[in-house]
Amino acid sequence: MAEFAGVSVSDISASASGQQHFVAAACFDPGQLRLRLPDSVEIRFDLKTAQVLRLSAVALLFVTGESKSGNEDKNSFSRALKFEFGTENESRDFCSAVEKCRHGSLENGTVIVHKSKFDDKIEPTSAKMYFHYYGQLLHQQNMLQDYVRTGTYYAAVVENRIDFNGRVVVDVGAGSGILSLFAAQAGAKHVYAVEASEMAEYARKLIDGNPSLRERITVVKGKVEEIDLPEKADILISEPMGTLLVNERMLESYVIARDRFLASNGKMFPSIGRIHMAPFSDEYLYVEIANKPVVDAFDPRLLVSPPTFHTLNFTNMKEEELYEIDIPLNYTATVGTRVHGLACWFDVLFDGSSVQRWLSTAPGSPTTHWYQLRCVLSQPLYVMAGQEITGRLLLVAHSAQSYTIYLTMSVKMWGPGAEQGGILQTSTGKLDLKEPYYRLSQPQPYAWAQDQQQPQQQISSLDLSPQIQDAVDPALMQQSSPNSTAL
Repeated sequence: MAEFAGVSVSDISASASGQQHFVAAACFDPGQLRLRLPDSVEIRFDLKTAQVLRLSAVALLFVTGESKSGNEDKNSFSRALKFEFGTENESRDFCSAVEKCRHGSLENGTVIVHKSKFDDKIEPTSAKMYFHYYGQLLHQQNMLQDYVRTGTYYAAVVENRIDFNGRVVVDVGAGSGILSLFAAQAGAKHVYAVEASEMAEYARKLIDGNPSLRERITVVKGKVEEIDLPEKADILISEPMGTLLVNERMLESYVIARDRFLASNGKMFPSIGRIHMAPFSDEYLYVEIANKPVVDAFDPRLLVSPPTFHTLNFTNMKEEELYEIDIPLNYTATVGTRVHGLACWFDVLFDGSSVQRWLSTAPGSPTTHWYQLRCVLSQPLYVMAGQEITGRLLLVAHSAQSYTIYLTMSVKMWGPGAEQGGILQTSTGKLDLKEPYYRLSQPQPYAWAQDQQQPQQQISSLDLSPQIQDAVDPALMQQSSPNSTAL
């Protein structure tokens, strides 16, 4: 293992009589950090009970849970050391060495890393591509410029300052750090912005551009399944939603973060997600493509019946419940037509103490970067007005961070003799949510009349503080800079 020589160490523990400064060499043994002082004295720390937080590009806070008094409280810490390195690369290498030794072991000088829960579920190639994608500023810009998404999050936070003021917040999958800035602006005592991709470095730059907020935000690079934090959170905030709500399987990480970091009486923003579904008829789409999930924005008048929804309660559901989601379908057709598949969208609830906010991706609502999803059947179903449509939507998680969709839709007999039961037609589809057909540039066959939209809360612009706005714009401009690198 590498040895880090000439590390400047300051003991800033509350128990220390004033700050003690010394220079040491940092070495690693299996599960341990050794500090070797010039007088040949060595201090050992158990990495399993230690936390490492970044203070700046070259400074780290190392907090150890070891207690000579025998206190077994896992949330108590007896030593706090500030490490200062000569270069930013040396600081990063030290963090990497800590993580490797914390989660693995040394055999013949080689680190053998034990797999985390994330690694057990997800293919390495899929994870690499996923973190590569979200490590690029271009894709963060796409999400930031979704005013429905970003504006609703901002409103949900600032309108519920009572939930954030003086509280500890964990931002799960922080990305650019914008939600962390919102939380700090709402008065959070401290925010831990957890981000596993290289976007963590951009988040630090963005946060550093806000002098009034940066002292209360700590960026933690790593997966929520693997990192440790020095205290429990009062609030979890995250944007874990993918296409059809569940794509990319980040909801599982959100639930894991709840179990690991959230206090027993803590709140989650968002707290509930709903998958909405309804049969649709679209001859244009069916001629274009069949037996495929399609991402686009469509006219809600294409729906054949009122929608139903399936609820996921993030505050109490088990992670394993997201491995397989089985949703029964039952509708009554309002028109006589051909049914070409099942249309789906989602919304999430921010259940604040002062204001409740829904973020909706419904057809007819302002379009978001999620759009909607339509599962197109292999064969259409013929229905009459008043006829019952039944079926099943089964979502089965797979290791490529997505789901296989098994869709079955059937039309029951209608008219005289219908009470005898029986199925008249059935159509099925097996679709991969990982590989949808993106139809975003296609013209829509109908225009949605403004007076037909249902009343809802809408946010036409972002009321960001000048400090946040000034920091966001330059950070995004870096994407075209030769110094900004894509992974």
